[in-house]
Amino acid sequence: MTESTWLSVRTTGMDVPADRPLDAMTAELVQMLGDPSPRLREELAYPILTAWLQRGVYDDLLSGLGDGIVSGLGYGLGRDGTPDEDGAEDSSVIRRSYSALMLAEIVGRDNDVHLVQAASVLAWGDAATSWYVRELDHRGWIPEIGWAHAIAHGADLLAALARSRHFGALELTVLLDVVADRVLAPTAYAWRHGEDDRLAFAVMTLLHRNALDTSLVEPWLARLGAGLQPPRTRGHLDAEWPTTEARNTSAFLRALHLQLALGVQGRSDLRGDADLFAEQPAGRADLLLAVLDQIRSESPWLYRPTSRTPVPPGRSATL
Repeated sequence: MTESTWLSVRTTGMDVPADRPLDAMTAELVQMLGDPSPRLREELAYPILTAWLQRGVYDDLLSGLGDGIVSGLGYGLGRDGTPDEDGAEDSSVIRRSYSALMLAEIVGRDNDVHLVQAASVLAWGDAATSWYVRELDHRGWIPEIGWAHAIAHGADLLAALARSRHFGALELTVLLDVVADRVLAPTAYAWRHGEDDRLAFAVMTLLHRNALDTSLVEPWLARLGAGLQPPRTRGHLDAEWPTTEARNTSAFLRALHLQLALGVQGRSDLRGDADLFAEQPAGRADLLLAVLDQIRSESPWLYRPTSRTPVPPGRSATL
């Protein structure tokens, strides 16, 4: 189908063309998800596929569609966006990133209609987490290509998986560890396109499941806090500090603190989100203090202590 034909589908109500096989159109749209042209993937392929998903067009095919999309997570994995020897821009991250974004929509549909077996969703989760911690191309925006956003789209996928009825305490703990792995991994890319907020929301989604005890979350926060501490030898810095990943970790913890403090809401188009986010997560007060402890540890000379931290003589603990 030509671009103008897809544009007509988009502008005339997203109806499924009756004169084309659905499998052939789907294959074409999935291919367009990895196209360097933002017009093809962002204005046509993604909104059309998403609309058809939400209308139930793929309900009988949801498991197979997810399996097909998952394969895109491995496309070119290991490339970091460095131009080739001819100077051509490496855009393989587009296929991986938009596969993650579309898989999030597929998992979201299953969260609504409960059609996919646990084995399939768990396999998608394995593939998603394996890709996410190995993704090397962290660019948010690429000139002439547009949004790549692998970190943000991966966060959206983790949030969708965190909502899944197939994910219990064990699987949610794995997601939590994957977030820490992703946040702490060395990178030259400083988050500046909302990646910290998207990852923090994925953690908030997980916390709203109320399936993990605070005693499990606090050591995870301490691990992140350790990433804020500069390595020293005999009291002297070993290298310039902070590193890019330390700055990203700081931004993530601050985003998580703000979301815990203000509260978050889910998506209006997902049926279960109203109930999931109706109340604050269990143990919120303790989690707030635990996050603040890690933020404070970055600059202990600056912040006043809380009741959870040692109090200097003559001073009272404050929040």
